[in-house]
Amino acid sequence: MTMTPLGIPRRLLECTVDGEPVRAPEGATVLDACRSAGKDIPTLCQGDTLRPKNACRVCMVEVEGARTLVPACSREVEPGMEVRTDTERARHSRRLVLELLASSVDLSTTPRAAEWIEDYGAEPDRFGPDAARLGEEPRIDNELYVRDYDKCILCYKCVDACGDQWQNSFAISVVGRGFDARIAVEHDGPLTDSACVYCGNCIEVCPTGALSFKSEFDMRAAGTWDESQQTETTTVCAYCGVGCNLTLHVQDNEIVKVTSPHDNPVTHGNLCIKGRFGYQHVQNRD
Repeated sequence: MTMTPLGIPRRLLECTVDGEPVRAPEGATVLDACRSAGKDIPTLCQGDTLRPKNACRVCMVEVEGARTLVPACSREVEPGMEVRTDTERARHSRRLVLELLASSVDLSTTPRAAEWIEDYGAEPDRFGPDAARLGEEPRIDNELYVRDYDKCILCYKCVDACGDQWQNSFAISVVGRGFDARIAVEHDGPLTDSACVYCGNCIEVCPTGALSFKSEFDMRAAGTWDESQQTETTTVCAYCGVGCNLTLHVQDNEIVKVTSPHDNPVTHGNLCIKGRFGYQHVQNRD
C-alpha cells in the first residue's frame, strides 16, 4: 500500500473544460484538469516524475482569450480559465504533429501512437517516400540496453532524467542542430566510453522505445515479446537497505525487464544499476 505524504493544502481553482466545471488544486496543469474531467489528451513528452518540457506539442488545447494554442502539460490552471480540448483547431494541430512525427521516426513501439493517428485522421504517408528520416541502425554496444535513435522524438526526457532532475550523471545531451539534432553521449561515442552509470532511468521515462532493455529488444526482434502474456509483480530490491520498489515484468517464467513505481516515495521510478539490471541471479537455474 502506497502512502500519500501529507503536505500543505492547496487552494482549489475553478475552471471549465469543454463547458464542464472543474476544480483543480493551485499549481495543477491544464492537463491535470483535463484528466480529472475524464478527457483523454494525447501526450508524449509529459512525465509524471519530470518537469514539463513542451517538446512534443501533441497536447495542445485552446484557452479562451489566448492568441495561440497552449501546451496542456505545462500551462497551469488559472481561476475562471475556459479550456476547449476537441476543437477543430486543436485537432488539426495534433494531426499535423502526429503526421510529422510518424513520417520522420519509427513510432511502432510508442504506446497508443497508432490509436491517435487513426483517431485524428493523420496521414504520415502524404509526405511521400522521400520524407526525411533519421534512418539510423540500433546501437548495441553493451549487454544491458539498446539505443534505437530511429524511434527518438527528441522529447528530452532522458536528458532530464540523467541530468539535474534525477541522476546528475549528465551522460546524455542533445547534439547537432535542426533535423540533425539527436540524443548522444560525449563525442557521440559508445555508451561504454561515456559517463553513463547504467541506472536505466532514461529507459524508464522514454515514451517511444528508443531506449529499451536489451532483453526486450532481442525478444521483439525474435517476435516473442508479448506484453499480454506478461505479469507484473512489485517487490523490494534486495541489494541494499534503501528499500527501492521494483516491478518485475515476467514472461514465460523469466524476468524480461524491471521498472519502478513512479508514485513510490523512495524511488519515484528511479533505480540504480543493481535494481534495474541485477536480476539474472534470480533465474539462474544451474
